[in-house]
Amino acid sequence: MADALFTEDRARAVLEAAGHPEAELLSFGENAVFAAGRLVIKVGRGAELLERARREVRVADWLAKHDVPAVRSAESEVRLVESHPVTYWQRLPESLRPAEPADVAPLLTLVHALPEPDFGLPSRDLLGGMERWLRSAGTAIDPADAAYLRKRRDRFAEQAAALVPRLPRGPIHGDALPRNVHIGPDGPVLVDLETFSSDLREHDLVVHALSRDRYGVPTAAYDAFTAAYGWDVREWEGYEVLRGARETAACAWVAQHTPTNPSALTEFRRRVASLRAGDPTVRWYSF
Repeated sequence: MADALFTEDRARAVLEAAGHPEAELLSFGENAVFAAGRLVIKVGRGAELLERARREVRVADWLAKHDVPAVRSAESEVRLVESHPVTYWQRLPESLRPAEPADVAPLLTLVHALPEPDFGLPSRDLLGGMERWLRSAGTAIDPADAAYLRKRRDRFAEQAAALVPRLPRGPIHGDALPRNVHIGPDGPVLVDLETFSSDLREHDLVVHALSRDRYGVPTAAYDAFTAAYGWDVREWEGYEVLRGARETAACAWVAQHTPTNPSALTEFRRRVASLRAGDPTVRWYSF
């Protein structure tokens, strides 16, 4: 359960070994993200994320060739430092304001018009990380909750495989939320490219509908997003299945933080309880 031992201190030790002893922590989740001068440095949780880190850098270089506003890599090589993948990125200017859902829509329009890259993209394995996240939680979570989520995962994986999309399949961001958009002086820019995939375009739209229903995004903000994109995914008959899969994954994602963060455990229990109760109105909180 090495993932559970990935802390800020561990990430800083990796940074120091990579030659960057001084850095500012920007965020901590699947990766620890640091700012160091004109660079942003991402430290992955473990060696199993190495190939994903390599693909993220390839995606950044591919988006640059197509002039899609996105974060640019600062170094094409991904380093493995003490069993952690380390990637380097050009630091963006200070954000002018928080991104809104409507800021995401034009970026998705560009991404959804792209051809397949020559290096190939995987399918959006939305539920694939669940076993690792639940395993990382160890004994911090109730085994019955872990078993419940695994059962949901299997059910939704089977249902999702049979979905008939409304939109053409192709490249997607995979986690296209405002938190993954940076508003710079030249406009919105996509960041966090590690979930780029080739799959149902609906994946990039369901996350916004779920944000409206679960995370308190105002209806007006969601309506502005659908107006800018040109379609409301809730009209699609496959919406509930993809939403259910996303909720299941979002629940398990929080589990990996529960061994070291009491607020994560509280949020994990809230999410599981709402799924068990079949109550789609319970408010979830971003973590």
